[in-house]
Amino acid sequence: MFSLAGQKALVIGVANDHSIAHGCAAALRAQGADLAITYLNEKAEPHVRPLAEALGAEIIMPLDVRDEAQAEALFAEITARWGRLDTLVHSIAFCPKDDLHGRVVDCSAEGFALAMDVSVHSFLRMIRRAEPLMPHGGTCMTVSFYGAEKVVEHYNVMGPVKAALEATMRYVAAELGPRGISVHALSPGPLRTRAASGIAEFDELLDRAAERAPTSMLASIEDVGAYAAFLASREAFNVTGGVHHIDGGYSIIG
Repeated sequence: MFSLAGQKALVIGVANDHSIAHGCAAALRAQGADLAITYLNEKAEPHVRPLAEALGAEIIMPLDVRDEAQAEALFAEITARWGRLDTLVHSIAFCPKDDLHGRVVDCSAEGFALAMDVSVHSFLRMIRRAEPLMPHGGTCMTVSFYGAEKVVEHYNVMGPVKAALEATMRYVAAELGPRGISVHALSPGPLRTRAASGIAEFDELLDRAAERAPTSMLASIEDVGAYAAFLASREAFNVTGGVHHIDGGYSIIG
């Protein structure tokens, strides 16, 4: 029904072939988009670069979102090579382990600020850099979770952080809509990703989600990628500001 041929897409957050960002990158590429893919640091590069190369990524560069020099270099390369950007996928989050595993009320100010900076404000920083490269419109996506809406046991402080991310997405969607830039939050159900493995008792959460979901199935990174590819298409350009649940219906069950 749609094609992304000729589109230019930046995907931030690929860690391995089980990551949501990789599922999005693969789906975007399958529909014809040209890719720029980032890796966190030298330790991550050997795991990410082969995946990026297998997807034919034209730009493969380091990006720690806390490093403005790296962000500047990345967008300078995108500008020089492509001169524009059609799609931005932001799939990163972080919280110090001690704060993540403790009660929300006990979260340190430093841990909370770091989680908000990496998980939320970095999305704003990436959009701010991408906006000038989207003069004819574009799509910006981030990744949330049901714990932003309801209390999910052991999700702890990431619940408030993801709630802030979703609210941020809505306000930016309203601000950029007149420019033809749509903004979305993808909200998959529990997935077996490296990032999710840091959540206490996550296997129990996975089992419970599969049992409760109307489809009796957990979402996959391919499910998320397929939805992201559609949102990146021209056919979806009048859709913006939504939290898109990709979870087998898990989020509708009380």
